[in-house]
Amino acid sequence: MRDILEDLEAGLYLSDPDPIRRAQIQSKMPLPKRFYAEVSVGERDVGYAILLDGKPVRTPGRALLILPTERVARLVADEFAAQKSEIDPVTMPVTRIANSAVDGVTKEPQAVAEDIVKYSGTDLLLYRAGSPQALVERQAGAWDPVLDWVRREIGARFILAEGVMHVAQPAESIEAVRRHLGGRTEPLRLAAMHVMTTLTGSALLALAVEAGALDVDAAWDAAHVDEDWNIEQWGTDAEAQARRAFRKADMIAAANLIAALR
Repeated sequence: MRDILEDLEAGLYLSDPDPIRRAQIQSKMPLPKRFYAEVSVGERDVGYAILLDGKPVRTPGRALLILPTERVARLVADEFAAQKSEIDPVTMPVTRIANSAVDGVTKEPQAVAEDIVKYSGTDLLLYRAGSPQALVERQAGAWDPVLDWVRREIGARFILAEGVMHVAQPAESIEAVRRHLGGRTEPLRLAAMHVMTTLTGSALLALAVEAGALDVDAAWDAAHVDEDWNIEQWGTDAEAQARRAFRKADMIAAANLIAALR
């Protein structure tokens, strides 16, 4: 299921989950020309459609792209309206998530939820540095409040590990995460949560953002505590910065989509 979702999230013209690699591949193939003048949102019996010159948009799987709220539909419509002479899927992260929800998650929502559950068993927030002390404290400051929220609101207590050696988590904690996700079966919500989980390596950060307990910028910073520490020590390069910017745009799109579902 994870491979299928990565393909769907990438979209019809994006053939690699890494945003820099996607851009490199895409640069070698022609982008479709913008063929429409007007973008609008039309109400349907079961939701809202995106209309290009009055004609409804379809997903890469050829399904009608019908969205559950007008706010979500307008997020997608804004991405279509922002296209210039060509349609560049790299600049349309909400549309890509919506496509993955319609073409993939709708068919197997439980499998997607279970993939998020699996991440919680090896969650980024559970594996801590033993040194230096400044990094230890930085991890604790960013990650402990999220674990406190998970324990308080979801009823899941996790075991912290030092280093990268796998530590099996309590079965009851994994089950608590599974129950929590059981109340979040909307395909778009699950698709967005899956995107946030895979981008950060943390299901727990995704759960906190979805619940409104953590804003997306704080979650993104928390997911990059180790990377930011290394940058401070050794510096970075332009390609790494571009990759991170692409990924953050996808993270923000997922959070915006969830907010638009409320």
